Order: sequence, then C-alpha cells, then structure tokens
Amino acid sequence: MAAKAGSKTAPTTSTEKTSAEKVDKKKKAATEDLSTETKKPSKAGSNQASKKKIADTSSATDAEITAYQPEADEDYMNSKQLDHFRAMLNKWKQELMEEVDRTVHHMKDENASLPDPADRASQEEEFNFELRARDRERKLIKKIEQSLESIEHGDYGYCEACGVEIGLRRLEARPTANLCIDCKTLDEIKEKQTKG
Repeated sequence: MAAKAGSKTAPTTSTEKTSAEKVDKKKKAATEDLSTETKKPSKAGSNQASKKKIADTSSATDAEITAYQPEADEDYMNSKQLDHFRAMLNKWKQELMEEVDRTVHHMKDENASLPDPADRASQEEEFNFELRARDRERKLIKKIEQSLESIEHGDYGYCEACGVEIGLRRLEARPTANLCIDCKTLDEIKEKQTKG
C-alpha cells in the first residue's frame, strides 16, 4: 500500500516534462490555428478555449450542410441536387486543404533537432504518420475534383460502368462514388480474386 501511494507522488522526470511541454505546444498551436483573433490566448485557458472552438466548428459544419431530402415528384440529379452535392464536395475539399496547411505549419514549427534519440524517433514517426494521412487526403482531393468535373459535364450521380443511377443515399454517404453499389461489389470481388 505504501509503495503504491509513493508511486503516485513520484517526481516527474525530464522526459515527462518534455512530453508535457510538447503537448502544451500542440494545444497552443491548435488554438492559434482555430482562433480568428490576432491576440494569442493565455496558457491557462488555451486547453478549454481550443476544446470550445473545435466544438463550435464541428457543430457549424454539421449545421451548414444537411442530408438532401428529395420531394416526391423530383427528377434525379436536378439542379437543386447538383447544387447540394457541389456545395458538399467544395466544403469537403476546403476542409482537407486547411488540414494540409495545418500539417505544413505544424511540421515547420516542430522541426527541431532534439538531443534525445527517443524523442527524435517519436517525432519522425509522428511526421511519417501525418504525411501518410496527407497523402491519402491528397488522393481524396483528386477524387473530389473529378466529381466536381463530372457535375459540370452532367455525368455526376450515374455509374461509370453501367450508366445506372448511383442513388442519393449512396452519394450522401460517399459523394465521390462513381460506381453503383452492384458494380462496386463486383469490382471488389474481382480485386480479391486477383490478389488471392
């Protein structure tokens, strides 16, 4: 019992302090990125302020674009539907581009030669993880741009393989979908067979 109580009040080591300082820097950077004010927030309130601003932006995103509710006699891919999906794709693209910018700034700010090899290794691993995520997002941005082009050409919402309607519910879930559910399922089965 005494050993457990003593371990709870053990003094912090230098690596714990370094980790805590890194977390504080990241919280401060996130708060500065989300803040629209030019004034920097204080360290004491930065954690609460960043949580509040993140919550505010996420609720704003949910409120701005809601699922499309078609009317009973509405034509498929009419101008209202195309405008809805265009807005959805542009918003998604903008969010991804902001995330790319945030990563670039973060990597520039955190790019310091740390004396401890373990700290350097963890920083490099963190950077590699972020770069892999940004690479996936770069590919997604390309798909979003292709979907926006297909809206302009009048091909959006129709399967590229068989020409049938993809469907509003599928497009709401995945706005970059270019195959109907049946063609996509067949495509995945063929892919598994060629790999297996």
